Amino acid sequence: MAERLVVIGGDAAGMAAASQARRRRDRTELEIVAFERGHFTSYSACGIPYWVSGVVSEREQLVARDPATFRERFDIDVRLRHEVTAIDPERREVVARDLAGGGQVRERYDVLMYATGATPVRPEWAADSIAGVFGVQTLDDGTALLDWLDREPRPRRAVVVGGGYIGVEMAEALLQRGLSVDLVEQADRPMATMDPDMADLVLDALRRIGVGIRTGLTVTGLRERDGRVAAVVTPEGPIPADVVVLGLGVRPNTALAEAAGLPLGPTGGVRTDRRMRVPGVTGVWAAGDCVETLHRVSGLPVHVPLGTHANKQGRVAGINIGGGYATFPGVIGTAVTKVCDLEVGRTGLRERDALAAGFEFVSVIAESTSRAGYYPGARPMTVKLIAERSSGRLLGAQIVGWSEAAKRIDALAVALWNGMTVDEMTSLDLGYAPPYAPVWDPVLIAARKAVDALAR
Repeated sequence: MAERLVVIGGDAAGMAAASQARRRRDRTELEIVAFERGHFTSYSACGIPYWVSGVVSEREQLVARDPATFRERFDIDVRLRHEVTAIDPERREVVARDLAGGGQVRERYDVLMYATGATPVRPEWAADSIAGVFGVQTLDDGTALLDWLDREPRPRRAVVVGGGYIGVEMAEALLQRGLSVDLVEQADRPMATMDPDMADLVLDALRRIGVGIRTGLTVTGLRERDGRVAAVVTPEGPIPADVVVLGLGVRPNTALAEAAGLPLGPTGGVRTDRRMRVPGVTGVWAAGDCVETLHRVSGLPVHVPLGTHANKQGRVAGINIGGGYATFPGVIGTAVTKVCDLEVGRTGLRERDALAAGFEFVSVIAESTSRAGYYPGARPMTVKLIAERSSGRLLGAQIVGWSEAAKRIDALAVALWNGMTVDEMTSLDLGYAPPYAPVWDPVLIAARKAVDALAR
């Protein structure tokens, strides 16, 4: 009799694992059932702000593979609107609730793929039954938000709560839709993923495009009018709002795992080995935003919820489930975003991360331009490098600039991944032509400055 693989979660990690397992084992050897509580499979949640803004015109453009494709091409039994409510590792069985048709189903498994993703942080005040408060974690969330924005009376004032990547991207998206936007951040500046000196550049850009910035402020509640949100409540007074978008980050979605006795790590994510197996539980694998992974620079466990990692981890798990061999080597936290034309990138450790990991380090900031200074369109670029004092090894990098800024973080990420020193980086053979870079690329200028700082 064929083995049965049950997948919990139909997005990046879960369906990547299912597809890779199918490529190695046909239906006579492996049956695959995938449960997804939403309406979509394999979609880009990262694209939701650009759909909301109108840059992406259709929701379907964000769907990489729909359930029909998985059924026809991969012979995977995809069950949408089915929410798994329990896992029984001893009986090797999952229990799922049919959200559309009602009732409950039980499905046995020989192999279980846990890919439940992450759960958005939602404060108690957002649990009220006041209409007009939205997260942006799933395509269903994006659909609900757009329906609200198009409903009469149309919202004119938006408040975004939280100044991380999603908060900043949603502030821009709502501004582009013609709303006035206030961004409320509990910390003293948005973009806590950057060091303060670099985050200040993002803060200035948000103000320039017209986003009202309220920092050092905590939302404590909502005011409503006729069942609709009318304002968010803060210690400094109410802020008017016809729509509220939450960008407070996410946590690993591990309630099912914890109830089933799967091991969790210090970050709250499911623990796995390098092959994405869950240790101590036979036949269970996990991947994506629900797991913790190793940071290759600090050596510490981290939770970095990104679609890039989820797809890679799911692929690794699927190869192994299918009888091959693959490992996931960890992460270095590379990420990019933008505020209108301002590009933001980071990789590796921030200063506070390096301190927490016990490194002694130097940090430098270098100012340069995106192209040769005489070439039309050259724009300012700021590069920050953090290097270990004893060895000169690169520990982290951040970039804020205009055109051609964000993708330069990739060169720094490759150097970081391979343990290069800043001295070695000064000789990197990077591409040069006046339309694309000055003769000394901003990456090289920053590396030289770091070498000088180490010498001092």
